[in-house]
Amino acid sequence: MSATRLFDRAVIRLSARPDTGEDVAAFLQGLVTSDVKGSLPVWAGLLSPQGKVLFDFLVWPSGEDLLIDCEANVADALVKRLSMYRLRRSIDIAREDHLVVHWRPHTGDGAASDPRLSALGERWIAPFDPNDPDDIVTGADEAWRAHRLRHGVCEGRAELGDGELLWLECNATELHGVSFTKGCYVGQENTARMNWRQKINRRLVVVPLESSNEKRRRAAYTDLGLAVDHLRVADIPAECVPGWMELAKDEAE
Repeated sequence: MSATRLFDRAVIRLSARPDTGEDVAAFLQGLVTSDVKGSLPVWAGLLSPQGKVLFDFLVWPSGEDLLIDCEANVADALVKRLSMYRLRRSIDIAREDHLVVHWRPHTGDGAASDPRLSALGERWIAPFDPNDPDDIVTGADEAWRAHRLRHGVCEGRAELGDGELLWLECNATELHGVSFTKGCYVGQENTARMNWRQKINRRLVVVPLESSNEKRRRAAYTDLGLAVDHLRVADIPAECVPGWMELAKDEAE
């Protein structure tokens, strides 16, 4: 059986303290780009007030709690950022190191289809098992990276940046990472304005490394021969436009 654990991912739990009546979903709803009161999981962003992406992650249900499936190397920073917004609310926000994220490239085995794109496969969160070799010495991180890049999907701070790119430039609309009907959240004003004006001048795209523009490059993967570039829509080669990016194709024309 192929390895499924993603060692590069971590899990954060948001939970209400006992007998406080706190609504965890309502708290997160006012911060992130996606509707966390609807069907979960969802892909979401936590933005700066200017609408630029600081963190991206998936939100999962866990009873009355919510779980955040995020990059392991920014998990502590995300906990700190969310805690800054908590103020006096009786909500605990902490890493759950006994939970791990799993992924496989196909769907239909009972896990959740990736909310961004079903072709990305399915993933799930499960308790860490010290008796399972897959949880200790092997992982699916390289296979996952290759799979999502082949489908033209970008994620994480190395590709999306840290307060540098606007959320809609990261293809959030096409990949179901934003709700325009759920109400306010941090960075909502600029994001909604861009959508209303249909004015997205640049986008993140996966391109062959040999044709990557070094000045516009966000990340390079020499082992895959691919790069992630932040390009003007008019400059995106037609062959680099994935099938799900129909809007970008229309803009390029």
